Amino acid sequence: MLRALRRRLRQDLLLMVLLAALPLLLVALPEQAGSLHHLVHWDTLAALSALMVLSRALEESGALSRVGRRLVSRTGSERSLALVLVLLSAALSAVVTNDVALFIVVPLTLGLRLVATLPIARLVVFEALAVNAGSAISPIGNPQNLFLWQQAEVGFLAFSVAMAPLSLGLLVLLLAAIPLAFPAHAIELSPSGSPPPLKSRLAGLSLALYVPLLLLIDAGLALPSAVGIVALYLLFQPRVVRYVDWLLLLVFVLMFMVLGLAVKLGPIAQIVEHLATWPGGMLTAGAVLSQGISNVPAAILLDGFTDDWRTLAWGVSVGGFGLAIGSMANVIALRLAREKGLWREFHRWSLPMLLLGWLMGLLLLSI
Repeated sequence: MLRALRRRLRQDLLLMVLLAALPLLLVALPEQAGSLHHLVHWDTLAALSALMVLSRALEESGALSRVGRRLVSRTGSERSLALVLVLLSAALSAVVTNDVALFIVVPLTLGLRLVATLPIARLVVFEALAVNAGSAISPIGNPQNLFLWQQAEVGFLAFSVAMAPLSLGLLVLLLAAIPLAFPAHAIELSPSGSPPPLKSRLAGLSLALYVPLLLLIDAGLALPSAVGIVALYLLFQPRVVRYVDWLLLLVFVLMFMVLGLAVKLGPIAQIVEHLATWPGGMLTAGAVLSQGISNVPAAILLDGFTDDWRTLAWGVSVGGFGLAIGSMANVIALRLAREKGLWREFHRWSLPMLLLGWLMGLLLLSI
């Protein structure tokens, strides 16, 4: 098991980059060494771990494979299936946040492997892009919106109206790409297309825990909720806990530390001031800076440089596309799927979306 862990560490490029970057940043900021733990959002990690266990349990129960079989039989073609999954991902992300939406749709998509021959990696990529687009319309759709909404001190509806042109425009761009990515021919059922046995008790328990977990997280009880859920499955379904991608938590701990240190570097402020002079101002600054430090830290950092919250919110929403690190939701989707060639496939579609989204944002702002 230790040998397998070492092999996975060597193969995990993002994790290796973060492990290399942390000591370099500490050399530049030695006074921060004793306060690294303050940079980590422990409640976020607790919520993430609980959601990982529940999504893995649903996958293990066989329920998602059965739902996927029904979905495949109703849609008929790869193109219509992609359309349904993209719209579902976007709609869910506006209501239950982009991360939670991925913990619902990605395991469902992975379950389709057992019933049909499908481009699973590409479907997951489009779901990741869809939650970035859909979550942009809602103040609670993603962490950066929640932060900027609180800073802007405007109503829920006013924030959504301000974000709607960009969010809907991004979704239209993504829908327009579906015919390029997915053929219209009928879905080919897998030769071994019979779904695994349904573990109804495991499925029922996992589904029943979703809503209470979200309510407890919203109430600020993420840590005790996560401990309770992990302990419950350790006692009654240890296989579920064993096959959760726990290295994802380490990736996020390192991301919080590395990004938290990066924004404290003096040159960052100079970069921000320079980016603000580019066409689009804070739209461009938010999109570009997100590629280096992710869109949530970018939103927090840039908020101190502008009073135009809408343009900044548009910028960091566009910045969720492009490099995978632009949004933590991207990292979650790619880590949940672990399909061969997935990171390359993601950037094949995400980088053009970054460029088109930025151009569309500039056009909408000028109007």
